[in-house]
Amino acid sequence: MKDQIKSYLQRLNHGEALENVQADFVRECKDVDPSAIMQAEQELLREGTSIEELQRLCDVHSALFHGSTTEEKTSNAEKTTAHFPDAQKLHAKDIQDQRLSAAAALIQISGHPLQTFTLENAALEKLIARARQALENNGITNELLDELRQIAIHYARKGDLLYPHLKVQYGISGPSAVMWTVDDEIRDELNALAKQKDQKETDAWKQRLKAVLSRMEEMIYKESNILFPNCALNFSEEEWYHIYRDAKDYAECFGIRGDSWEAAEAHLTDTASTADTMSAEHAFTGSETRIHLPSGSLTLSQLTAMLNTIPLEISFVDIDNINRYFNEGPKVFKRPGMALGREVFTCHPPKIEERVRRIIGEFRAGNLDQVPVWMDKDGRTFLVTYYAVRDKQEQYLGTLELVQDMEFAKEHFR
Repeated sequence: MKDQIKSYLQRLNHGEALENVQADFVRECKDVDPSAIMQAEQELLREGTSIEELQRLCDVHSALFHGSTTEEKTSNAEKTTAHFPDAQKLHAKDIQDQRLSAAAALIQISGHPLQTFTLENAALEKLIARARQALENNGITNELLDELRQIAIHYARKGDLLYPHLKVQYGISGPSAVMWTVDDEIRDELNALAKQKDQKETDAWKQRLKAVLSRMEEMIYKESNILFPNCALNFSEEEWYHIYRDAKDYAECFGIRGDSWEAAEAHLTDTASTADTMSAEHAFTGSETRIHLPSGSLTLSQLTAMLNTIPLEISFVDIDNINRYFNEGPKVFKRPGMALGREVFTCHPPKIEERVRRIIGEFRAGNLDQVPVWMDKDGRTFLVTYYAVRDKQEQYLGTLELVQDMEFAKEHFR
């Protein structure tokens, strides 16, 4: 499979038309397990194939396993491995059946993260159908376009909670390398179309929207047949509890409010109760940890409360590039608890990862001490500043990130 994929990439690199390569890919690979394609892409990544090249494959295999109707898609999925030699066919089919069965079982659990993701995708499919119908009739409304843009919430939750964990804990890097980038491209194109909504009556604008709707639909299929089954087969129940906990920090999208997952709630309650008991015991015995600093001392509870009171989102990455600390409270830039103890680079999509590596590299080399970044998010202005943290000997200890909502300053100086 890997060599076959290489040949498609070579044909594209030599200038052959995408349509020709795609047609051959569909004909020659129509019965291949989607996860086998993902595995081949991972092997190519390990061998040094660039992410940009693999992204081109998304355009090549976008038609694979996709009929024009749900029934055709289901039929195509059921044909997986049908023409393999018997031993290979049974092995590949068994593995894919295990993945799909594991995902189907979790999707049936009320409030499970995979159920919420799946319900959102079902709502999105209806939204895509409405958008296509609108394009054929009187044109798409601004309200419908804004509804489509809610996909950013779905993609952010998936990107923060599923991709990094699948890569770091289980070595499955294909989704984070390729699918994450496609998510960003879809989100960015929808935002660009929204900014150019005064052009929505033009054929060019409509064609761009049709193209991004197709990409959104393709991503639904990839989530259902590659990402979710791989997560279902690998993640432990406790890991799903943590994903459920962290998912609560994200807004709902497409009108889907995830149900309460009783088993996870019970687990989280027990965990919180144990932590509260330990804190109470320390307070009763007077043994609460006191942290001595050059200019004074604080108990652990005092320090925690103080850091949480500061009106900034605070994150610290240590000298080994490991996420070590986030302050608590609502955040515009989400910081899931599962990211603690994880290398910071794995928490970002590929194009952002390069930027983070560059900044930390400059801090480590002593070339920079801070990097300010101004940005708009959700209609508000934020200042994100990265600081090199150094000791008295100017030795690099890590990187501090501060996020500040600057709307108050804009209001003050009006």
